[in-house]
Amino acid sequence: MTPKDFFLQFGIIITLYISAGTLLALAFSVINVAFPKVADYYYVPSISWPVATLIIIFPVYLILAWLTQKQFTAVPEKRNLAFRKWLVYITLFISAAALIGDLITVLYFYLDGQDLTLGFLLKALAVLVVAGGIFKYYFFELKGWLSPVKNKLFATGALIVVAGMIVWGFSVIGSPRTQRLVKIDNQKVNHLQQIQGRIIDYWSQKGALPNSLTDLEDSISGFRAPKDPDTDKTYEYILGEGNSFKLCAEFNRESGNDQYSQPDYYYGYNGKSENWQHGKGRHCFDRTIDPELYPPVKPRAF
Repeated sequence: MTPKDFFLQFGIIITLYISAGTLLALAFSVINVAFPKVADYYYVPSISWPVATLIIIFPVYLILAWLTQKQFTAVPEKRNLAFRKWLVYITLFISAAALIGDLITVLYFYLDGQDLTLGFLLKALAVLVVAGGIFKYYFFELKGWLSPVKNKLFATGALIVVAGMIVWGFSVIGSPRTQRLVKIDNQKVNHLQQIQGRIIDYWSQKGALPNSLTDLEDSISGFRAPKDPDTDKTYEYILGEGNSFKLCAEFNRESGNDQYSQPDYYYGYNGKSENWQHGKGRHCFDRTIDPELYPPVKPRAF
């Protein structure tokens, strides 16, 4: 065995494991969004990392596998390298363990009377397809049952599965541009929460609302009201009657009607439930400070 053989075989297994694990992670993330549990309804994971990994690593695996088969054609004895057989048997063991564990989990949920949701069954199917495909391919390869035509069929099938998973992921969670707009809107909501917290602090200390956001600036803490990441302009603050005020911003997307929805309620300042749903375009959040919940701080007597 030459150093080339060692790194070639080791590279194949490493890229295979990374590709399989990333593909399952992507599948689980998309299934969680497409078929959410009640508790996770508003959780939208990012698929950028698994998609980026698959786009780079999986083609590397296919190229290494092609080079290996080409080498086996020229030197058939390379198939019997001890190091390679160890890696193949380890792969068969891991994939078989995954298959057995997957079937045990499904059977346990059924016998235990738990709800076999469509999302759960799809996750089990994803493990079955990925682990089963790996086991079948390397079992056939170990037995010498793979002809060049079957090798191409396996490679084509795997490529279709990976590409289909990526396309489904973008169709469910959104394109990179859509995800970017969602993150920007989330950042705007976070900025408004910060400003609201400072307004409440101002009220608690002075017993009145600020006339403008510049009144919230503090040279000691260094606080300055954050700006809209799209326009780099200050958010709109409108002072109302009594203890009421409005915070307004321009949003890229509407929340509350699809998988990108923000929660109906965030736990905002002081851990209290606050509604931050918004429409597309300019949207204002009406706020009224309750003096009983946020009583002004009485000045100390010295």
